[in-house]
Amino acid sequence: MSLTTRLPQTLKQVRPVLSTDHAEAKRRVLNLYKIWLRQIPYIRVDYIKNNWTETRLRDAIKENFMRNKDVTDLRVIDLLVVRGQMDFVETAEIWRQQHNTATMDRRKDTYKKKPFGFLERFYEGH
Repeated sequence: MSLTTRLPQTLKQVRPVLSTDHAEAKRRVLNLYKIWLRQIPYIRVDYIKNNWTETRLRDAIKENFMRNKDVTDLRVIDLLVVRGQMDFVETAEIWRQQHNTATMDRRKDTYKKKPFGFLERFYEGH
């Protein structure tokens, strides 16, 4: 059997990576969310320089999950869950640097905005 005759058959058989249906994908996402919430007290101790309260951490985690709430493709959901699990392991094992945990909180803008007009650029020395 040549490759050209097998290819259409294999394309029809593409399956999701981990989840078989939306209920299982939802269960995986909720389990990941729960383990992140359980880790909050340890994140506060391990990354003490960030001075986050538990409610602020909870809101940051919720915001990160809600950013992808409209994703419906099972393969993309599974990919996001795997990435979330990798981020969780990096955070729990303290492999992340303290400044990298600041990326969890999207409300904090760490970049200085570029000057817009001529005078603002002039004053900044650009």
